[in-house]
Amino acid sequence: MEDSNRSWYFVERPTGEPDPGCFDLRDEPLPEASDGELLVRVEYLSVDPYMRGRMRDSESYAEPWDVGDVLKGGVVGEVVESNSEQYNTGDLVTGEGTWADYSVLDADDVAPVDPDIADLPAYLGVLGMPGRTAYFGLLEVGDPNPGDTVVVSGAAGAVGSVVGQIAKLNGCRVVGFAGSDEKTRWLTDDLGFDAAINYKATDDYGTALEESAPGGIDVYYDNVGGQITDAVFTQLNLDARVAVCGQIAHYNDEDVPTGPRKLPQLIAPRAKVQGLLVADYATRFGEASEQLATWVASGRIQHRESVVEGLENAPDAFLGLFSGDNIGKQVVRVAE
Repeated sequence: MEDSNRSWYFVERPTGEPDPGCFDLRDEPLPEASDGELLVRVEYLSVDPYMRGRMRDSESYAEPWDVGDVLKGGVVGEVVESNSEQYNTGDLVTGEGTWADYSVLDADDVAPVDPDIADLPAYLGVLGMPGRTAYFGLLEVGDPNPGDTVVVSGAAGAVGSVVGQIAKLNGCRVVGFAGSDEKTRWLTDDLGFDAAINYKATDDYGTALEESAPGGIDVYYDNVGGQITDAVFTQLNLDARVAVCGQIAHYNDEDVPTGPRKLPQLIAPRAKVQGLLVADYATRFGEASEQLATWVASGRIQHRESVVEGLENAPDAFLGLFSGDNIGKQVVRVAE
């Protein structure tokens, strides 16, 4: 075990898109675990789009970071010191930690990791917060029925890729939006989507949807917002459900853009639009984790992680989310 610890600090609030100047890597003494805590050697670190909201100085659904804070995120790692009877040295766990080589976690807030079910990065993706978000967002908010057409924006990301596969398991036709031919091929060839649209290769999303979802749209799982969502709203079927999970197209906007007025388009189909936060389902996380693990272990749900090597490259991994660098879940390998 090392005697020092590298940690990333949030040092400047961004205007528009964040840049490397928002982050500072510092060497510090190794932290100590108190009673009920674990010192964890971080092996993989999660970077997620929602973290952009934590860089603002206004309240959001996630607590904002103060300038000078250590950056926080999901981690998977090995317990190197335990002050809890729940876990032993050498155990693998996942929980909310810091962008660092070593992180102190409350033993009550971590979960064990079973590498026989999936590789460690999967516990930050399909078997972690993104997978649970997909599970509850689709099944509880989207409420799909066999034969429904489900459209997913940001479909090649950590959440969207799982949404589409769960929809297929529920007997739905699934159409995904993604930002490259490589991503759309992954959706159709590997994940079983019925159709996929490269939004960077067309300016006419409406026509692309008419061709891919000729019967209209029953469920829309929105991770993106913007012009894709504008087009989807014109093709909603009677009693359609819209699950609003994210709006990454607008996360770096300083002024909120005004697009087409969408509310009139909800009247005729009597569509329902609902925002979702996975934290609302915290008492049922065990249910989701068990089902997702079963699907992954049996091969019924596939997953993919884009791995950036080295803690020193964590800001680059985060910034890459906004240019679409990742396929599946974006993670940082901190240690072997």
